[in-house]
Amino acid sequence: MFERLKNAGFDIAIRNHAGAILTVDYPDIAQELEDILLAVKIPAEELIGSGGGEAQSTQRLKKALYGAGWPKHHFKFRLMVDGVERVAASHEIDHVRRVEGGGTIALEIEWNNKDPFFDRDLENFQRLHAQSAISVGVLITRGASLQDGMLGLVERCIQKHGYIDEADMVANMNMKDRTARQKEAVQRRVDAQEPFAKAFAKQFVADKFGQATTHWRKLEDRISRGVGNPCPLLLIGLPIGVIEE
Repeated sequence: MFERLKNAGFDIAIRNHAGAILTVDYPDIAQELEDILLAVKIPAEELIGSGGGEAQSTQRLKKALYGAGWPKHHFKFRLMVDGVERVAASHEIDHVRRVEGGGTIALEIEWNNKDPFFDRDLENFQRLHAQSAISVGVLITRGASLQDGMLGLVERCIQKHGYIDEADMVANMNMKDRTARQKEAVQRRVDAQEPFAKAFAKQFVADKFGQATTHWRKLEDRISRGVGNPCPLLLIGLPIGVIEE
């Protein structure tokens, strides 16, 4: 299942019979999702440029999902006992795909958040599945190859454009001005004779895409601990190949 994604370098993990559910019950939806993901392309410049609160890469993927019939949805629960409300809860899911004839697939994208957001998403999937509100939960994040290659991607992007300092980058890359601490850290590297592209890339990647953010290995950690069980889960890591240099 999802062989085209695997061949393109995507990380794929399937848990709790999600593969059987998608293959037997919803093969058209599985193919639809695969087609959307195979079309994802992210210019390297977007790794550095500001996303105005959300990365342009994430916005593009969200729009593709919305266009294919995966809208945002609020699941609301109320438990009544003798006419008295005892429990009320609401779970917002970024993308929900309703299947004709029954069945619902919930999908969240964690491109670059703090890694505890994985716990929130997986626990939401668990609760929704326990209430028979969803059939499968899908999580998309940065894959292992993308996380490992981020430093080189950022460095090569700076070299390609010939940027020589942060002022040059802020003026030309839709990048927010950085903090004094960040600038000073880069300058110390440059003063130690490190090329600007490498010095900036090291500090930038550590700040923005560090190990405590959402990426494949952090998601694997949760899955190995059973977070989200017994909800059927499809986990997808975007590979370095989605970045256009």
